[in-house]
Amino acid sequence: MSTLYIYSDKDAHQADVVTQDQKDIALRLQNKGIRFEQWTAAHPITADSSSDSILEAYGQQIEQLKSEGGYQTADVINMSCSICWPTVLRNKFLDEHTHSEDEVRFFVKGDGIFYLHLDDGVYAVQCCKEDLISVPANTPHWFDMGENPNFTAVRLFTNPEGWLANFTGEKIAD
Repeated sequence: MSTLYIYSDKDAHQADVVTQDQKDIALRLQNKGIRFEQWTAAHPITADSSSDSILEAYGQQIEQLKSEGGYQTADVINMSCSICWPTVLRNKFLDEHTHSEDEVRFFVKGDGIFYLHLDDGVYAVQCCKEDLISVPANTPHWFDMGENPNFTAVRLFTNPEGWLANFTGEKIAD
């Protein structure tokens, strides 16, 4: 289930807020400029669905988001523990970084946690199936896909090269 944890900069060991209420999560994130919402597929998809079928199932929402945010492309990424290098990729995104454009992810299956380093603390957003999160450009954050990644997500870009990470030098996972 989607969960928001809010940690103070002063004490990262204990969350000040923990909520699984979708409306509360969306409102708290919206107040920080973060978009969070749930999408429903227009037709059933399965674990074997192709990328094209997934993009078609969420086509209306994707097109609306493209129109609103100026996004030019959308693709599907499948991460599973069967890939030969999950630890390398996981560790890369555990370091705090920013992007020159919004980082938009919609979880078709599985989950991952976005950690957003905002002015008053760290907001940890566990995103699950049917969750969309849009992290604004230049927002310091990191992403944990877990030790055994297993998720499928739709990604939207204004520039396919814009998702390259600009690392801040903060080693969060050490």
